[in-house]
Amino acid sequence: MKYETHTIKKKLKKDLKMYRYNHSIGVSYTAICLAMKYEYDLKKAEIAGLLHDCGKDLSNNKKLKLCAKNNIDINTIEMNWPDLLHAKVGTVIAQTKYKVEDKEVLDAIQYHTTGRPGMTLLDKIIYVADYIEPNRIQKDLEELRPLAFIDLDLCLIKILKNTIDYLEEKKRPMDSLTKETYDFYLDKLK
Repeated sequence: MKYETHTIKKKLKKDLKMYRYNHSIGVSYTAICLAMKYEYDLKKAEIAGLLHDCGKDLSNNKKLKLCAKNNIDINTIEMNWPDLLHAKVGTVIAQTKYKVEDKEVLDAIQYHTTGRPGMTLLDKIIYVADYIEPNRIQKDLEELRPLAFIDLDLCLIKILKNTIDYLEEKKRPMDSLTKETYDFYLDKLK
C-alpha cells in the first residue's frame, strides 16, 4: 500500500477530537501488534486502525447527508441513532479524503462496530483492537488483552458478548448484525 502514515495522522489530528485521535493511534498500534502475531499485512492493519473512526466526529446531520449522497442504506435503528452510521460514513471518508482503495481496509472500517459473519482477519484485528487498545477502559480487559494474542476468535466472541450485554443493560439500540455475528462465531466454536 502506498499510503503515507504521517500524512494520514496529520489530517486525522485536524478532523478528530484529541481523545478520539489518541484512541485511533492506540487502535493502530494494537492492530499492528495483532497483525504481527497473526502474520497479516502490517501496513493495512495500521491504516485501518488509524481510520476506523474517521467518520465518528461528524455531526449526525452530516452523517445522514453523506449517506444520502453516497446511496448508503440506512436501517431504522441507524435513522433513529445516526451516530451508529460512523462506520459506514467512515468508509466513504477513507475513500474520498484519505484515498484508500483497498477493499479489505474499507471493509474493516465498515464492520468495526458490528462485526459480520465470516469476518476477514483484518476485520477481526480491527474489531478486537478497537476494544482492547491501551486507552480503553472496558469490562474484562485483563482477560481480553492477553486472549487476543492467544485465540483471536474466542476474544472476538467475548467482546461481542460484552457488547451485547452492555447494550441490553443500558437499553440502547443494537444493529442486528452484531447479534448475527455473535451467533455465527458462537456456532463456529461448537
